[in-house]
Amino acid sequence: MRTGNFCGRVIILLLMSGLSAGRAQDLTPPLDDLEFRIEIGRHERLVKRRKAEGATLGSFKSDGCSGGLSTGWALISAALPAIARRHGNRPPWEGCCVAHDLTYHTGGASNVDAKASFEARRAADEELRLCVVRTGEDRFDALHADYDLSPGEISRLYRTIADAMYRAVRLGGAPCTGLPWRWGFGWPQCD
Repeated sequence: MRTGNFCGRVIILLLMSGLSAGRAQDLTPPLDDLEFRIEIGRHERLVKRRKAEGATLGSFKSDGCSGGLSTGWALISAALPAIARRHGNRPPWEGCCVAHDLTYHTGGASNVDAKASFEARRAADEELRLCVVRTGEDRFDALHADYDLSPGEISRLYRTIADAMYRAVRLGGAPCTGLPWRWGFGWPQCD
């Protein structure tokens, strides 16, 4: 697939991801199908690259939460010490991001076909979403004490964060894009 075609399809996904949550849920099966059709060729290229003679997995490193989230959090917490005291110098869900990065680094299990690679990526992205939601649940007592938020308010807040992160990784994490956070980023770039 040419870069122009890929970019056009990503724009379509961006527009679809901007729909209201209720409407977006109505579109989940067609959106899943569209995502599959857009990126299956990239998974085929990754599988081929992983099997190429001399291909080796590079060493793992993580930037925490990509897209400037960890970096931005560190800057804000340095400028606003109250944020650091209440929430730390890194996003409370950063461990979720590092675990997600580890899975993205390897590109899932070895010896899989393109469809299994696609499904493994989707499962990793869903686990990221669930991990962020669990972080909110784990922080309920502290958030309730600091801000007098109800369990429902905390749940909605963390689900909103988790959904935004999920959509961001679905849109920007396809394999063989050359991006440093792509699925299978530990492997040499695809041909």
